[in-house]
Amino acid sequence: MVEFRRYLSVRNAFGGTLAPDGQRLAFLTDITGTSQVWTLDGPQRWPDQRSFDDDRVTFVRYNPRRRLLLFGQDHGGNEMDQLSLMDDEGTFVRPLAHMPDRKHILADWAPDGRTVAFTANRDHIAQLNVYVLDVERPDDVRRVFTGEGWNYVAAWLPDSRHMIVGQSTSNTNNTLYLLDTRTGESVHLTPHTDEARYLNVSPLPDASGFFLLSDEGREFLNLAFFDLHTRTLRFLEELSWDREDLAISPDGRWLAMLTNVEGWSELEVRDLSRQEVVPVSGLPRGVAGGLRFAPTEARCRFALTVTTPTRPMDVWVVEPEARRATQWTRSARAGLPESALVEPELVRYRSFDDLLIPALYYRPPNTSPPYPVVIDIHGGPESQRRPTFNAVTQFLVQHGYAVFAPNVRGSTGYGRTYTHLDDVYKRMDAVADIKAAYDWLVTEGGADPRRIALTGGSYGGFMVLACLVTYPDLWAAGVDIVGIANFVTFLENTGPWRRKLREKEYGSLEHDREFLESISPINHVDRIRAPLMVIHGANDPRVPVGEAEQIVRALRERGVPVEYLVYEDEGHGLAKLKNRLDAYPKVAEFLDKYVKNRNAE
Repeated sequence: MVEFRRYLSVRNAFGGTLAPDGQRLAFLTDITGTSQVWTLDGPQRWPDQRSFDDDRVTFVRYNPRRRLLLFGQDHGGNEMDQLSLMDDEGTFVRPLAHMPDRKHILADWAPDGRTVAFTANRDHIAQLNVYVLDVERPDDVRRVFTGEGWNYVAAWLPDSRHMIVGQSTSNTNNTLYLLDTRTGESVHLTPHTDEARYLNVSPLPDASGFFLLSDEGREFLNLAFFDLHTRTLRFLEELSWDREDLAISPDGRWLAMLTNVEGWSELEVRDLSRQEVVPVSGLPRGVAGGLRFAPTEARCRFALTVTTPTRPMDVWVVEPEARRATQWTRSARAGLPESALVEPELVRYRSFDDLLIPALYYRPPNTSPPYPVVIDIHGGPESQRRPTFNAVTQFLVQHGYAVFAPNVRGSTGYGRTYTHLDDVYKRMDAVADIKAAYDWLVTEGGADPRRIALTGGSYGGFMVLACLVTYPDLWAAGVDIVGIANFVTFLENTGPWRRKLREKEYGSLEHDREFLESISPINHVDRIRAPLMVIHGANDPRVPVGEAEQIVRALRERGVPVEYLVYEDEGHGLAKLKNRLDAYPKVAEFLDKYVKNRNAE
């Protein structure tokens, strides 16, 4: 049996950005234990480390004109990102936009290479606005756009003066404006009545318009074009799956897109000059993202990150002219043999109302049913469990567990209607989907009915707790990672810049307080019988650590077995290897004690 440390020591490389000449790649990797900036000068060459901190780097972007890198970094997982500059040799690093108690996110260079735009709450902790600065005068930070909701930079136009800004009022609704950053004048481009998303804005080189992904008036995100002269939006296709990423080459010839089909990503590259789709060879079947073209027109190429259930994240580079993809980074797999890694089976099961729920099912190799099973519930809830590499899942499967990862109602990837099936007063229908998962596992999935456990993070942590109180007799154990125990205190204490966005999904304290109290697991804690493990970061700005403290205290008062791990240098999840190496082996021991080794009647 391969020890857990080996699985947790598998590395990931991601967030690739190409230098102005397209010859050097900057990217993030967690080789040192937290994600830092590294560079390399060709496919699978030896990389060079450029940043050296204990705290994670959250993104890196090449300057379009010079070999300068813009990057973001928070402290102890607090998500208060600060912006800095470095050259790509790592010989200097200097602050660019620093206010330690404020967020600086979604930053990018203007095409002139002098101006940076970013989202921040510098003026008011609860309001995220758009700011710009000249890198030669970093102290002169100008707010250029404000308004209700979460405001962000969608794209610069080629003149480095105008930009498309977005304004989100929820995770499933936003709108776009054309902004003159010198005068502050803005024009609303996408007024709409019903909910809609306008994402991945990619302007043409002549600024006549931009490609984007939108679901205005339809179920799925599809490719569209917005004409800036006529101010009209035109859809270019009708797909029954979400397009999930989009990028256009600097010369406007190549359009690259990713489509989410049953959770797997499909890459499509179009030659717009010939109006044809160009096949690209070499990419493994998995999940991809982060499409980003090199700024140069001389040698067209773009970077993207790819992972599969049996391969960690790596950065690949695609050259459309050559019609091939090449793996540039090679993340270490800690010597794990292929036999220690398992591909999932895609299944669907019926819930209480006959709705079909998709799920990924990892069965343990060389093990006969009935299996001990871990149901792993994703967060969000506007998210999706996809076939990516997951060290914890792979260890558990090799250790004799089956792992079942459902995409309950409320998940993304299956259309607008499906995403809204759990909104506010329909919240507990998603919990019933987990009960239906239990039933399917017992009747068709080869599960031992006495040895089924629950794990989940963030909203998934709420789902674990909600299942424990709603169906207390079913579960052998639960693992709650940074989960919500009390919707009232969660909404009262979450980062103020997030509260309004989350109320669209969960309900508001003003109008729905009684309902939120009724579904909060803390108010039904006397029903929990299964042992529980709770893991939280002390600096979590999304789901504050008080949520964990409430549920742990209540269970201890009632004598229910509960194990509690809190990490002082973490936020919403465990970003540091040393903490993962401490926490997840303890999770495995907990599951072995209460699930795997539980005697069947």
